[in-house]
Amino acid sequence: MDWGGKDKVSTRDGFGKALLELGETNKDVVVLSADLTESVRAHWFKEKFPERFISHGVAEQDMIGAAAGMALSGKVPFACTFGAFASGRAWDQVRISVAYMDLNVNIAGTHGGISVGADGATHQSLEEVTLMRVLPNMTVVVPGDAEEAFLATKQAAEMPHPVYLRLGREAAPMFKNNPGFTIGKASVMVPGDDLTIVVCGHMVLKAMAAAEELAKKNISARVINLHTPKPIDKETLIKAATETGAVLTVEEHAVAGGMGSAVAEVLVENRPVPMKLMGMKGKFGVSGEPDKLYEFFHLTERYIVEEAEKLIARK
Repeated sequence: MDWGGKDKVSTRDGFGKALLELGETNKDVVVLSADLTESVRAHWFKEKFPERFISHGVAEQDMIGAAAGMALSGKVPFACTFGAFASGRAWDQVRISVAYMDLNVNIAGTHGGISVGADGATHQSLEEVTLMRVLPNMTVVVPGDAEEAFLATKQAAEMPHPVYLRLGREAAPMFKNNPGFTIGKASVMVPGDDLTIVVCGHMVLKAMAAAEELAKKNISARVINLHTPKPIDKETLIKAATETGAVLTVEEHAVAGGMGSAVAEVLVENRPVPMKLMGMKGKFGVSGEPDKLYEFFHLTERYIVEEAEKLIARK
């Protein structure tokens, strides 16, 4: 995808651009929005394919029910709203009408995590991965940059099962030398032998920067982009735990039930090693600039390096 030479692009923009391409190539793709059309980047699709776009207003539960009905009639629906509403307010409809029925309904939740900034706790959804991955049949994807979001959206349209896409509002740097993206297959971004750092979303680049700092201290950190917390890539995780002997997880999400918990579930049964889970622990988000919030919640490169060094000492 051509991003016009931009170094930073939001993952919601990657989603919106993918919808445009899908609209051209698949006449069954329809888009539903819950009164946040431009904020979720569905307005581009609306302008080009108005006959395949439906605005449900502030009625997220109704939107999910309608998406389920469209999937049953052979359409490929993408239901879009803020992640706090898609995963929370409409969870019962997602559970019964979508996951239980195992329908090809694609749910895009934007504004995930503390990078939303000033919108504060009500809109900084920190529970989406937990709420969605517990549902049978549901795939959960947390793209790290716009290109991953673009590819995840296109791949989701081809999957016969429900997919939840966790997207961000803030523009984020594009990956360089990305090893590729496939839903369900983790990407090793940096090789390493002393410990493994498992991340997703906006934390990927922070972990890669931390790995560079650790290298200056003669610590070789492997960085794994686990963009798909479910279905989880057990093979890559077990291999990394076996070869490095310690695993640090970092996520812009609640630790309880999140990506780190998913990793721990795999390793405790297959390859127990010293672990540390970084993320939000028993707290809601707060208002502020994204960079300051990362510092407030100890999710910067500096804190990743500190926890990695502590973890190495436990080996």
